[in-house]
Amino acid sequence: MEDYKALFQRLITNVEHEVIEFKTAENQYDRDKLGKYFSALSNEANLRAVAFAWIVMGVNNNRQMVGTQFLMDDTKRQLLKHDIAANTTGGLTFRDIVPIEVDGKRVLMFQIPAAPRNIVTKWKGIAYGRDGESLVPLSQDKYDAIRQQRPVDDWSAHVIEDASVKNDLDELALAKARIEFKKVYDKLPPEMIDSWTPEEFLRHSGLLNNGKLTRGALLLLGKPEMAYKLSPAIPQITWTLVNEEGRKINYQHFTIPFILTVDEVLGKIRNLTMREMPGGTLFPEKLMQYDDFIIREVLHNAIAHQDYTLCQRINFIEGPDFLYYSNAGTFYPGTIENALDTLKQQKFYRNECLCKGMVSYNMIDTVSSGIQTIFYKQKERHFPMPDYEINENAPEVNVKIYGRIIDEQYVDLLKRDASLSLKECIWLDAIQKKRPITEEALRILKGKKLIEWHKPNYIISQAVAQKTHQVPEYTKRKGLDKNKLLNMLQQVVEDAGDAGIMLNEIYEYMQETLSSDKTMEAKKRRLRYLLHLLKESDIVYLDGLKWKAKKESI
Repeated sequence: MEDYKALFQRLITNVEHEVIEFKTAENQYDRDKLGKYFSALSNEANLRAVAFAWIVMGVNNNRQMVGTQFLMDDTKRQLLKHDIAANTTGGLTFRDIVPIEVDGKRVLMFQIPAAPRNIVTKWKGIAYGRDGESLVPLSQDKYDAIRQQRPVDDWSAHVIEDASVKNDLDELALAKARIEFKKVYDKLPPEMIDSWTPEEFLRHSGLLNNGKLTRGALLLLGKPEMAYKLSPAIPQITWTLVNEEGRKINYQHFTIPFILTVDEVLGKIRNLTMREMPGGTLFPEKLMQYDDFIIREVLHNAIAHQDYTLCQRINFIEGPDFLYYSNAGTFYPGTIENALDTLKQQKFYRNECLCKGMVSYNMIDTVSSGIQTIFYKQKERHFPMPDYEINENAPEVNVKIYGRIIDEQYVDLLKRDASLSLKECIWLDAIQKKRPITEEALRILKGKKLIEWHKPNYIISQAVAQKTHQVPEYTKRKGLDKNKLLNMLQQVVEDAGDAGIMLNEIYEYMQETLSSDKTMEAKKRRLRYLLHLLKESDIVYLDGLKWKAKKESI
């Protein structure tokens, strides 16, 4: 059993402030703040390559014993562990909470495990760190340092002892692999590549380990009936077709060899030919609903970066106007912004052996440009940007590719302004999806007069609307100005005469003149406010539930 008193003596003389926190906490301590310190110290322990960090209560900043009455019984300590786990990444919690007596004072020691490799510990969705003695949001460089740590083990490089090229690999998959290998390594004489034995070819592809077949080789080239040799991993891609209501109407499972089954999966997609934009704008040529590179690249990335140790299948959902991909595992770049930053190239992969094979077979690249290309292609097609949903708590990565237009103004703006940067297009895409963007992004877009109005209801600006011939749509989304609405509202009430008119009736008549971006409740609140102004001006009055005009105003 750990000698906690001896450990305490080591901690109290330790100068490593970032992984030890002393608190007085004589009676109580705020649990939310305790959770923030848990996140910060867990992350700092990871960065300093130590197994645990510590919070020690009952000791002041001068490291003098004051004692604490916090969490006096074991049941409360267990409940605290449960509360912490409910709000941290991956359910991480205190390894132990131990009371000891020092100099006649009760001291409470909280043992905090270091953040797992590649995973930042968050408290209620926010990652914290230390800056000297201060508790602060985790800095971006520390965040990236944790997220980009090399995995301890490459699952895909493990040897399958009882596997052989002759018995376990699919001949058609090997033939396909040679064809793609020649495209990647086009400086090598094709006849030389053809002369290699299967074992030599696999060695050049990076799929052998000490001359033996790896899991990566079986994933890409293995016979379907040999998938059991990868157990407990689930080497499957599941395609599901859903309708407008999200109801499943068809599905199919696909297994290895992935170099062949990717084509089978993508063959299920109903990739429609689009010839005309909404509003009558013709495409210069036939345009497919989904770009072939995009739908392949996202699926290839899911295969390459799947965490097969989590024993989940890759899911691929096809909706009427979207494709949705889901794979298990953390997103190594950390954020999509990092993935799009050309200065932040990926240093390594979760499945290095598998990825070497996929690079050799023309399935992925080596410079992390695939995600950037996906965004640029959607921009060139004037379609909405992809949505990357990165769930660290699961952990999983979900990607949604749109096969429809959301906002015609966004499309027209992209078509008419080729100078827009990819970052600006992503911001404008968030605006069209009614999603928040940073204050800096808002400042830049407003500075260029690309958007206007007040958050959260930003829309394209009037200047852009005029340039893109979208004035009617702009007016519809913005709504009439206040004075015009007051005049119209007064006329509606006056026309109702002695019978009066109820708010719902006013709404039915005037809803089209209010901003189309507002909900029904927001529109009714606007009408109540305008009616109040008319009432204050002694123009209308409320008789029961009905609004009526003052006689002298008629």
